[in-house]
Amino acid sequence: MTRETIHLAIYDTMADWEVGYVVAHLNSPEFQKTPGRFEVKTVGSSLAPILSKGGLRILPDLSLDMLEPKDSRMLILPGADIAANGGIDEFVKIAAQFLSAGIPVAAICGATAALARDGLLDKLPHTSNAKIFLEMVEDYKGGSLYQDQLAITSGNLITASGVAPIEFAIEIFRKLDVYSDTTLHAWHKLYKDHNPEGFYELMAEHSNE
Repeated sequence: MTRETIHLAIYDTMADWEVGYVVAHLNSPEFQKTPGRFEVKTVGSSLAPILSKGGLRILPDLSLDMLEPKDSRMLILPGADIAANGGIDEFVKIAAQFLSAGIPVAAICGATAALARDGLLDKLPHTSNAKIFLEMVEDYKGGSLYQDQLAITSGNLITASGVAPIEFAIEIFRKLDVYSDTTLHAWHKLYKDHNPEGFYELMAEHSNE
């Protein structure tokens, strides 16, 4: 089986908790429709380590100049202290190439503001931390398409509020067809609703695997 690569952009001050659920569960074959189908690789502006907001030092698997949309199944952009003010613009430019090539891009929190600065939210329904958050971004023209939701998917673009890492993960899982509908429902029940019934539903569905 040829594994599909999900690329996670990493940069200083990235909000590591915003992508924790996504990375952990994409890398885990447990409960997946096709176990082991995905792998997550990190992409930095260079091969130098970055320091996350949570104080984790992360060494990129590849540098941005090595990344080609054709080699990727999705690009994920976490938020960061530097994101809304031009600090991740080089990643936004590659995100635009991904979208032009029909490859999904998922952005959360400040990364949505970075996309807004480059006009990538002007023509697609989207969400963020709040509408007023994006209205502070220079040249943002997508206000009429703003959706007051925690996370949404519009074609190949996924956007989410920074307080919604679980909803962000669910949109990504659904876009990538990681889990069956019943598994995803149980996953949501367990992690979002904190309902232990979700755990038992997961165990029951996959008891013979």
